[in-house]
Amino acid sequence: MANLLTVSYKQTGKSANLDDMGMREMQARAYKSRNAQYLLLKAPPASGKSRALMFLGLDKLHNQGLKKVIVAVPEMTIGGSFQDVKLTNSGFFADWAVQPRYNLCIPGGEAGKVNTFIRFLSDPDANTLVCTHATLRFAYEKISPTDFNGTLLAIDEFHHTSADGENRLGSLIDGVMAGSNAHIIAMTGSYFRGDAVPILLPEDEEKFTQVTYSYYEQLTGYQYLKSLGIGYHFYTGRYLDALHEVLDTSKKTIVHIPNVNSVESTKDKYSEIDHILDVIGEVLAKDMKTGIITVKDKSGRLLKVADLVDDNPLRIEVQNYLRNVSKAEDIDIIIALGMAKEGFDWPWCEHVLTIGYRSSLTEIVQIIGRATRDCEGKPHAQFTNLIAQPDAEDDDVKVSVNNMLKAITVSLLMEQVLAPAVSFKPRSRLLPGETVAPGTVIIEDTTAPVSETVIKALENMDNIKAAILQKPEVIAPAVTGDPDPQVLEMVEIPKIIEKMYPDLEPSEVLTVSEAVHASMGIQSTGGLFDESELPDGAEIMIPPGVEKADASDPKHASKGEGGNPKPNRKFVLIGNKFVNIEHLNVDLIRQINPFQGAYEILSKAVTPAVLKSIQDVVVGMRSRMSDEEAVVLWPRINEFRRDKGREPSVTSGDAYERRLADALAYIKRKAQERKAQLQES
Repeated sequence: MANLLTVSYKQTGKSANLDDMGMREMQARAYKSRNAQYLLLKAPPASGKSRALMFLGLDKLHNQGLKKVIVAVPEMTIGGSFQDVKLTNSGFFADWAVQPRYNLCIPGGEAGKVNTFIRFLSDPDANTLVCTHATLRFAYEKISPTDFNGTLLAIDEFHHTSADGENRLGSLIDGVMAGSNAHIIAMTGSYFRGDAVPILLPEDEEKFTQVTYSYYEQLTGYQYLKSLGIGYHFYTGRYLDALHEVLDTSKKTIVHIPNVNSVESTKDKYSEIDHILDVIGEVLAKDMKTGIITVKDKSGRLLKVADLVDDNPLRIEVQNYLRNVSKAEDIDIIIALGMAKEGFDWPWCEHVLTIGYRSSLTEIVQIIGRATRDCEGKPHAQFTNLIAQPDAEDDDVKVSVNNMLKAITVSLLMEQVLAPAVSFKPRSRLLPGETVAPGTVIIEDTTAPVSETVIKALENMDNIKAAILQKPEVIAPAVTGDPDPQVLEMVEIPKIIEKMYPDLEPSEVLTVSEAVHASMGIQSTGGLFDESELPDGAEIMIPPGVEKADASDPKHASKGEGGNPKPNRKFVLIGNKFVNIEHLNVDLIRQINPFQGAYEILSKAVTPAVLKSIQDVVVGMRSRMSDEEAVVLWPRINEFRRDKGREPSVTSGDAYERRLADALAYIKRKAQERKAQLQES
C-alpha cells in the first residue's frame, strides 16, 4: 500500500485542554459567538461539536430569552452524543438534560414521534428535545414556521442539507428563517460537498456567523495521536482476494464494504461478510445476546468482531453493544456498509479500510474522521482505500480511471486542510500598529482596497480549493505529470472564483486567484514551518531585492537574545530550500507544482502499463482549449518554434508539446473564423 499523504503533528494537547468553564479550545471559540441568531460551526470530527451545542443551547435558554432547544441528528445512533451531561461539574452555570420522553432517537414509528414533537412545542415544562432529521422533516409538514418562534433549532451534520429544491431539509431551513424568529445553529465536520450543489444559497450563508476550527488545529492539539496516513491500494480481480494485503488484524479497524451497486461489489453482501471473517481468522462463536462474533486470528489472538451489514433483528443489539463500548478490549473490528461513518465515536479505532471509491467527498472526510480520535496508545491513524486498478483491456477503464482521479482529489484536498494553515490579510485592513499573526501573508491593496466579498472569499478558501480540485481539467494534468502552474493560476482558478463570486471585479478575481494558488502551493509542501523546527543546515532562499540581513540562515545569524531562534517566524519549503513567508512572491509560488507528490506516489503504485492506460484516458478528459489558456500558451508556442525550429506536433510523445500543438491549432482556427467573418462583412 502507498500513502499519498502522511502528516505528523506536534501533540501539544491544546485542543483537549479545558478552560475554567469546562470548554475545549473549539467550544470556547464557538461560545464567543453565542449571541448570533444564525451560527454555522465548521469543525472536524472529535473536536467536541455536540458539547459546544450544549453550551450554546443552555446560554440561549438561560440568558437570551429562548424557550426551547431542538437538536436534529442524521440517524438515531448519533442521538447518544446528546445524552445528559453534568456541565456544572466543570465550571459551567447549568447542566444539559433531555427528558426521556423527548429523546426521540429511539426505535419506533415516525407517526408517534411526530406527535411527541408537536406536543413538545407547547409543553411548558420541557425545553430540550433530540430527534432525527427525518422526524424533524415529518413534523414540519404538520406545523407552520411560526411554531418555531422562541426556539433554537440545531442541525447536526448540516452537510446533509443543500440548496437543492429537492432537498427537504434545505427548504425547511429556508422556511424557518423566513417565517419565524427562531435561532439556528448548523454544525458540520465536512468542509466540502461532493457535488455541485451548495449547502446554503450565498444570500442565506451571508446571514450566518461562521466559526471555523481547522483539522490542523484539532489534530496538532492532540495529546497522543501524532500522525495520519491516507493511502490507496490498487487490486485486480476481486477485492476479497486482495483484502489480506491491507487488513492488519492487530489494528482496531472499521471495514466499509462496497455499495452493492458499485463495480467493486460482488452483489452478495452476506457472502462478502463470510469471506472477510475468513480473512480475519477462524470464527469460534457468536453471542446471541449482543450479536458480537469471536474470531481467532492467525496469531492466535481472540478478536471481537461486530457485523453491522446483516440487517437481521440482532443488528439493534450490536448497535447497543457498540454504543456502550468503554474500553479498548470491548471490540476489535467492525464491518459496516452504510453505518459507522459520521457521528460514530470509537476512540480506539486506528484504521478505516474502505473498499471502493465513495462518490461524495463529504462521506470520505467523515470516514477518515472515524480514526482521528485522540486516544492513549494510538500514535498513528490510517485511512486506506482499496480500489480496482484500471485495466487497459476493460471496457469500463474510464470508470476505473475516474474513480482513481477522485481518490487522488481526496488526498490533495486533505493535504490542503491537514497542513498548518496560511492566512491572508489585506494591508488596508490592518489597524495602526497592529502585529499580524505568524503565518499571515499580507496582500498589498493600499492603493485599491479590496471589498468585503474578497475577505469572505479568502475565508472560504477550502471550498474554493475543493471546487478547483474536482475539475478534471485540473486533476488530469496532475496524473499525466504535466500540470501547468500558470494555466492553473491564470485560467482554472479564476474560472471557479468568478462562478462562486460573480460580483468580484476582475482585479479582485486576480487577487483571490493568486492567494488560492499560493495557499495550494504552500500546503502541498508541508505548510508552514516554525523557525525553531527547521532542520540543521537548512538552506535559506533569499529572493532578489531582499536584504540579506533579513533572510540569513535562521540557524546561525538570525538568533535572538541568548542565541535562540527568533520566535514566530514562519518558513515555506520551495524545492529543497526554505523561504521566509514574509519574502514570498508570485514568481516563487509558480515554481511549486502542488501535484508533484501525488504523481510520484501514483507512478510508483501502479505498473508503467497501467499508468500509460490511465494517461491515455486522462488526455481525453481534459477540457477543450479555451481562449484564456490559448493566450497563456501563445508565448510558449513562439518560444518552442525558436528553440526547435518547428511547430509543436499533436502526435508528439511529450504531453506538454501536444498541449502547445492543441493551442496552436485552436488559435489558427479562431484566426480563420475571424478572417471569414471579415470577408463576409
